[in-house]
Amino acid sequence: MTDVSSTDRLRRSTWLLWLVLFVGLPAMVATWEARSPSAAKRPSPIVAAAGLKRPATPPPSVEPVELYALDRNQAQAFNAAIPFSHLPNPAARPFVFAGSENDLARATDCLAAAQLYEAGDDNTGERAVAQVVLNRVRHPAFPKTVCGVVFQGQERATGCQFTFTCDGALARTPTQAAWERAREIAKSALAGKVYKPVGYATHYHTDWVVPYWSGSLDKITSVGTHLFFRWRGWWGTPPAFRRTGENGEPLIARIARLSVAHQGRPDAGILPSAALLAGGAVNELAARPQQAIGADSLGKMMAGVRLIAIAPGAKSFLVELGRGATPDSWPTLAQTFCAGRPECRIMAWRVGTAPGGLPLSGDQMESMAFAYIHNSATGLQRALWNCVQTPRDNKEECMRQRVPVATASATPPAEPELSGVRRKERFETVKIAPPSAPVAQMVVPPVKP
Repeated sequence: MTDVSSTDRLRRSTWLLWLVLFVGLPAMVATWEARSPSAAKRPSPIVAAAGLKRPATPPPSVEPVELYALDRNQAQAFNAAIPFSHLPNPAARPFVFAGSENDLARATDCLAAAQLYEAGDDNTGERAVAQVVLNRVRHPAFPKTVCGVVFQGQERATGCQFTFTCDGALARTPTQAAWERAREIAKSALAGKVYKPVGYATHYHTDWVVPYWSGSLDKITSVGTHLFFRWRGWWGTPPAFRRTGENGEPLIARIARLSVAHQGRPDAGILPSAALLAGGAVNELAARPQQAIGADSLGKMMAGVRLIAIAPGAKSFLVELGRGATPDSWPTLAQTFCAGRPECRIMAWRVGTAPGGLPLSGDQMESMAFAYIHNSATGLQRALWNCVQTPRDNKEECMRQRVPVATASATPPAEPELSGVRRKERFETVKIAPPSAPVAQMVVPPVKP
């Protein structure tokens, strides 16, 4: 009996030993590795290469720009003399917008405006601009929203972060097709699409100007005639771009004529006018059967109006109003043209003032008599009258009239559409710089031939 008990104890001890070897020991090793510094999340290549640690000081400040007083050739020679950084240039992490549908609609149109007015109708340039904007949203040195980043400093005559917001460029009207293309690029960027070449750049400028900050930041790449930069040290590395955006995208009235999402008051949603309720709220209207409206309909009468043009994607329709229809009946156009369409816009002119088609000039936009817009994704639905032509008791039903912007003589005149932006270059400059002395007080270093 004793021999059997000893044998059982020996067997149990043997099984316990095997259990420790095959279960306990691997668990101990895994625990040790998890606690070991070498098993911790490895730093990004750029952090490892530079041996950087997060500084105790706050992020760099972003101030209005100052430029060296150099002509184009001198500036290009100066910029060419600044070497590209030899540190890694990793692609930015995907940015996925996490706000409400209304915030997403506003962010999309702010980003599209930055792309289009900075880069022109150019896919590569627009994607580069979009990436810089989203890099800034993630960086603690900049505002926390897309619209906040794009329109930072817009209240100043000079010193805005994106020059189109304060130099009068917004007086120009892009074509509907260009605007829709810009919005598609913006939607992709906000859904996580990354433009890898510019990495974590937060600054860029054309190669014919020299901001004072150009020598203090790392030049990481070029796209066309533009040079892209990031801050030196830890604030230019991927760990500095960990901040998430926040809800509450501000309403930007200055792009309301382009954007449904930016129409109305900042403290209230966009309400359908009483005349629209008879035609159905936006979700009801979008759920109805869609009428076939194609190229064979151009020039024909439909719902008492003549169809002038259809924008790409069949989301926007230009029409000439019939002579007998009263202004209060104009919203019923939505039942014909916008039924079954999640996004829809109708632009209407009186007889004798209608354009021949797209693109539209600023004067043609100004003479528009009526507009209807809806977006079922955001719940926006609105009818707007030109109250100069047709006074309305409810001023919320009036279109915003274009106000001429007083600008310096160097500002180009209003154009019917964007043409590559400004002087037909690839895309415009974002001029950002830390505080510096005025140009007149600066001594420009000589540029070697």
